[in-house]
Amino acid sequence: MRHFFIFILFLSTFWMNSQSKENYNKISQDLLTQIMHGKSFQKELDLLSKSTLDELTEQLKTDEQKIAFWINIYNSFIQISLTKNPDLYKNRSAFFGEKIVKVAGEILSFDDIEHGIIRKSRMKISLGYLKKLSVANWEQKLRVNDIDWRIHFALNCGAKSCPPVAIYTPENLDNELDFMAKAYLKEQTSYESETKTATSVVLISWFRGDFGGINGAKKILFNYKITPEIPKKIEFKEYDWTIFLGNFRKIPK
Repeated sequence: MRHFFIFILFLSTFWMNSQSKENYNKISQDLLTQIMHGKSFQKELDLLSKSTLDELTEQLKTDEQKIAFWINIYNSFIQISLTKNPDLYKNRSAFFGEKIVKVAGEILSFDDIEHGIIRKSRMKISLGYLKKLSVANWEQKLRVNDIDWRIHFALNCGAKSCPPVAIYTPENLDNELDFMAKAYLKEQTSYESETKTATSVVLISWFRGDFGGINGAKKILFNYKITPEIPKKIEFKEYDWTIFLGNFRKIPK
């Protein structure tokens, strides 16, 4: 009988702990929702700041869970930081490298999130081809298993040429990334039939390794019906770094 009661106590404790566990993907969505609607987001910031590495690695196991969470976090903190102090954008290199995102028991930079976690420890300036020589323990535990080129059309760095900000969910991530990639590429791409030249966003050039090289990018433009055929050449537009916040978009369900 004594063992029975101990077993019941163990189950009760386990049940209560599981019920009180924070859903961090939901928190990332709530944070961005509050920002979009101009409401207070301090509750979400507090919950994120108290999160631990063990908690996040336990919840963010699949690439879908990781990508949805970190895109929402990245986009949220860009809006928060630049709304509070637009002058930070005068030195973009310092801005993206500054440790300001408190989550998982660490204080991360935007570069940490984008190039370390979402791009699987790639060097920032390497056209997407080179891996980092040294990787922190937290980064190894939190980063994705595979790089998805579509994330470049979901991350918003606060500039006018950036893709719009939307809320991403693990459950429907593939459709959400597809929708935003197609919409953004259509807006950013033109095609000259005579020369078979596509002119598109320079993000493709900066991170060409993520796209399977320039030839891979050409196939993407055709497969996503951005161009009527596989282009022979891609030219790239100059990126407009004018600060532009509040560029929100709702993804159809």
